[in-house]
Amino acid sequence: MKRTILTVLGLFLISNSAFSQTFSNSLAIPSTLTGTNISLSIHTGTMAFYPGFSTNSIGFNAYNYLGPTLILNKGDSVHINVTNNLIDTTTIHWHGMHVSPKNDGGPHTVIPPATTWTPKFKVRDDAAMFWYHSHLHMNTAAQVTKGEAGLIIVKDPIEAALTLPRTYGVDDIPLVVQTRAFDVNKQFDALSAVDSVVLINGTKNPYTNLPAQVVRLRLINAATMRLFNFGFSNNATFYQIVSDGGLLSAPVSMTRLRLAPGERAEILLDLTALQTQTIYLTNYGSQLPNGYYGAANPAAMGMGTIPNYSSNAFNGTDNAILKINVVAPTASAVTTMPSTLTVVTPFLASQANKTRTKTFSPKVMGPGGGLNGPFVINGMSFDMMMINDTVPFNNIEVWNLTNNTAIAHPFHIHDVQFYILDINGSAPPANMAGKKDVVVVPAQQTVKFITKFDDFTDHMTPYMYHCHMLVHEDEGMMGQFLVWDYLTDIKKNYNSIESIKAYPNPASSSWIIKVDDKDPILGYKLTNALGKDVRIVNDLDLNYAKEIEIDTKELSQGVYYLNVYTKVNRGTVKLIKQ
Repeated sequence: MKRTILTVLGLFLISNSAFSQTFSNSLAIPSTLTGTNISLSIHTGTMAFYPGFSTNSIGFNAYNYLGPTLILNKGDSVHINVTNNLIDTTTIHWHGMHVSPKNDGGPHTVIPPATTWTPKFKVRDDAAMFWYHSHLHMNTAAQVTKGEAGLIIVKDPIEAALTLPRTYGVDDIPLVVQTRAFDVNKQFDALSAVDSVVLINGTKNPYTNLPAQVVRLRLINAATMRLFNFGFSNNATFYQIVSDGGLLSAPVSMTRLRLAPGERAEILLDLTALQTQTIYLTNYGSQLPNGYYGAANPAAMGMGTIPNYSSNAFNGTDNAILKINVVAPTASAVTTMPSTLTVVTPFLASQANKTRTKTFSPKVMGPGGGLNGPFVINGMSFDMMMINDTVPFNNIEVWNLTNNTAIAHPFHIHDVQFYILDINGSAPPANMAGKKDVVVVPAQQTVKFITKFDDFTDHMTPYMYHCHMLVHEDEGMMGQFLVWDYLTDIKKNYNSIESIKAYPNPASSSWIIKVDDKDPILGYKLTNALGKDVRIVNDLDLNYAKEIEIDTKELSQGVYYLNVYTKVNRGTVKLIKQ
């Protein structure tokens, strides 16, 4: 009885809080772009989030904040033109999608101002919601916070055969959920912990009208740092049907859904019996355990604070974030939910060819370092010139992620979807048993996942892995890896460069590399004696130089192998750092 009274009291408090807040703006629904030829134009704009103030923003096409939703079909080959009309360089990453490194849009694939990037790829992913966003190193948080992001919905025949809501904007609703901080001039502040303003699809204080039937909500946590703990003000049971990368095996019932930055989930909510009533999508921050950004205490243990975190009333409290008015059902209402969805077949740990360990730790130990960062992976900050891992093509691998910091980190890997094997020794909950590309690693715990690196191989262009708390990522909590089919790649239509000269060799500060070839040097890869790639440089633009200088000051003493390539030739030379 006591527990029931407390639950009712909690719902009463949420309800009162919700009604006391003014939800006066109709929820924006992003328009859609379909087909196999899509154009995106990135530009600056302004938004009127506060009366009398214009907030500088970034948007795509007709939008001043965020962009249109791309609707793609599995199996289609798409051609996307991405034009950068900013005054700054940027990139666009197709988060969660299985594409080649050169199409992935990571930090190496920059789009200078007034230029157009033209990725082309086949859609290989299952039906799910993905997203696109800036991935410019050291500027990701700033550009995404200003609005440089949008949604991708992939469709396939398996999902299409299910009886599910899929009338976009009516009973199939995208929800891009973010918190934002503003300075005194009402400009975005990506580094502030006072992110107490909620935007959904770029709308502040939003409401929406949903029909009295089963509706589908496509949720994405697109916040810069914050974890959300979603539920509804009437404590309604809802059903998750899709995780990051595809359908679950069956709907999973729940009353709370925790999503970290970068994570997505699609849920079904039955509003059939609630016509004329109002409920609220709510963030139950009071129920987040310590150690999560958004809880009352972001530290799982030890001392330390995040500057201004305690002054943010959104932390550790329950807040309604979207008003839902339940209106009359549509003519073609979905009123039931499927009992099964698809067959999910995870890889088995026994299939793994290799196990890798990634350990998160503060870059500098000391008061507050385990909570505020900067943070590193395996003791190393991100270096654009350093390849952290070389993965053999078609490898099935287990990755162990160990978090030795005081705060939870959402880990994201490019290229692949993975299956969680365990979270600190326990099997993942049912809603996390499907395909994932982001997983939260709680403080002082270990998460293991398994995946396969197939379809794409590139000996020069890497994929990324990183914390998806964007400030942590920008500060260096990121690594990069190559997927390389060595035996195939070395035979790909390359002839040998007739002569490569290196001097001085041995060298203490730098090597001068000169090639005897009809074409200039386009790039190189430097490998140590253990076969680990330590430096990769692509797309050199040195006035068509046939001679380059390689700085060796930060290299350890020892033997190295340099693979140099021109337009049609390549060659290798042995180098010694003394």
